[in-house]
Amino acid sequence: MSQHIQRSIDSPLRTGLNREQLWEDHDKGLIKCWEVGRQRAARFPELANQCLAGELPVLGWKGGVSRSLKKLEKFGSLKYLAQWQGLRGEDLNIDLSEERELTCSRTAMVVTFTPDRSKYFNQVAEA
Repeated sequence: MSQHIQRSIDSPLRTGLNREQLWEDHDKGLIKCWEVGRQRAARFPELANQCLAGELPVLGWKGGVSRSLKKLEKFGSLKYLAQWQGLRGEDLNIDLSEERELTCSRTAMVVTFTPDRSKYFNQVAEA
């Protein structure tokens, strides 16, 4: 059974929610990550432009790339993907049961965004 988390870019930012509602609800914090991405796009237009150009810049969640590594593929968090969609000004659209692969336009690194935390949790971090 797929569990799609979707939200329109025209939706207002949510307010007055507690930690449990933001991070532990059915969306697993993806809506909050996407909302943070929307806010960061307004504050950091250059970062938003990088995302719009297909780059995967380093953000607060695993998935961004600052340079090419020897191994040209890695795993990333769905929370990164949600924030990236917000930075791009896109609707939130993530399936919690599927992996999604993106290639960074700047580094050519392939990042597979996955709901399986074990795939990215112990992977070598970028310096």
